Amino acid sequence: MEELPTAKFHTMTEGTQEDWDAIMIHLKPHSRNGGARVLDHLRLLEGDCGGFAVDRLTHCLQTATRAHRDGRAEDYVVMALLHDIGDTLGAYNHPDIAAAILKPFVSEELLWIVQHHGIFQGYNFFHFIGLDRNLRDKFADHPHAAATAEFIEKYDCPAFDPDYDTLPLEFFEPMVMRLFEKPLNSIYKKAMAEA
Repeated sequence: MEELPTAKFHTMTEGTQEDWDAIMIHLKPHSRNGGARVLDHLRLLEGDCGGFAVDRLTHCLQTATRAHRDGRAEDYVVMALLHDIGDTLGAYNHPDIAAAILKPFVSEELLWIVQHHGIFQGYNFFHFIGLDRNLRDKFADHPHAAATAEFIEKYDCPAFDPDYDTLPLEFFEPMVMRLFEKPLNSIYKKAMAEA
């Protein structure tokens, strides 16, 4: 098997067209395989209950299962599946992590939902941990506030049920792979299409 070329520079200021041509040979297949890496990270949530009745992976699967069974579009279902993927990396900002992962691939509305779901879910428990449960009220006039409240009520909130008939991760894998194949919004979109 022929070895692929690599860049020769040691600082980006010395990069040449030849260097970047070599990098792009590696980058395109790496980028197209982003869904597989996301799924691998999602699997890290398995077995981590964090005090809940189900582990964090099951919670994500239940959220996505409920959205899928309610007839939501595939990008919505994937957003539901990944909404808590940041739990293991960012205990203080898990919605931001999920939003950063999804940002190039989803609509403005879905991005807003995932980025703000923590504050909206807080209505149900913030008062038990010394926070203001009405923090979400500051977003009441935002165009995506109602959609975020609906996501919490219909899909995220009830997804802690050990007896729920949850679809397995394998069911959602093709959806994740399709979503992560083609970014909607990325400064690299054009370069990747040409590579």
